[in-house]
Amino acid sequence: MRAVTAHLPHTLRSDARDNRERILEAARTIFVRAGLDVPIREIARRAEVGPATLYRHFPTKEMLVAEAFTDQMLACRSLVDEGLADPDPWHGFCLTIEKLCELQARDHGFTAAFMSTYPHALDFAAIRTSSLTAAAELIRRAKATGHLRPDITLDDLILMIMANNGIHATTPATRLAASRRFAALMIRAFQTSSESAPLPPLPRLMPAVLASRHKSNRPNTR
Repeated sequence: MRAVTAHLPHTLRSDARDNRERILEAARTIFVRAGLDVPIREIARRAEVGPATLYRHFPTKEMLVAEAFTDQMLACRSLVDEGLADPDPWHGFCLTIEKLCELQARDHGFTAAFMSTYPHALDFAAIRTSSLTAAAELIRRAKATGHLRPDITLDDLILMIMANNGIHATTPATRLAASRRFAALMIRAFQTSSESAPLPPLPRLMPAVLASRHKSNRPNTR
């Protein structure tokens, strides 16, 4: 009996952790496909747990949605980190562009729905600042290879994300295919070319509080 009970707390913690992950995975999938109005019981059913188990981990629906959205934000950051870890900075930059566009295409409006429904649920300033700082470093390294246009700035990546978010399609598969093509077009536009014409002036798109940190990324127009 003593040998069995010695392992019981660890087993329970592991089961609880597994339940939580299944709940979050089911929630992310359902929110992306069907929106935020899906009943909690349906999420519990998809996660193969009881409603009581779901509420034990997430007492309110807002907490569940916020946790799922936090994971989405962290996924974006991990893609940038993956690009930074690539020994070839230009390849890492291209890979990040491709995967960011794909992640956003799969998002299918989840981020917009969350921000609209729960505008004050979470403060993502720290995650956003960290992600933008990492993206700026990704740009700097790619420029150092000579493959990335010297006049590309962090605001250009934000503009790309805004444009990719505007892709509308009749099916998720079509939206994903369109987003992949858009990413390929953007990479070609970002790449250095002897025939590249100067870019028009770019308005400030990033949060003002971050602008001063990325002035070094802006081209010198003097």
